[in-house]
Amino acid sequence: MSETFTMYSTPWCGYCQRLKGQLDREGIPFEMVDIEQVPEAVAIVEKANNGNQTVPTLVYSDGSAQTNPSLIQIKDKLASLA
Repeated sequence: MSETFTMYSTPWCGYCQRLKGQLDREGIPFEMVDIEQVPEAVAIVEKANNGNQTVPTLVYSDGSAQTNPSLIQIKDKLASLA
């Protein structure tokens, strides 16, 4: 299974760490991008969040985005992309 979304995060974001742990436990592959280390990623997060730098922001292979989604919301989205 290839990665079907990118999670934009920061190292200090508790919500990001919790979600990463849930995804890892479920075996759901994804790419992680630290917006503090990848300056061009900030624009992607801001575009998805009306100018705000809110993380975790997930951007899917179809171009859609979710901000701080639950594991169930992610699984539903991935099922719709399959």
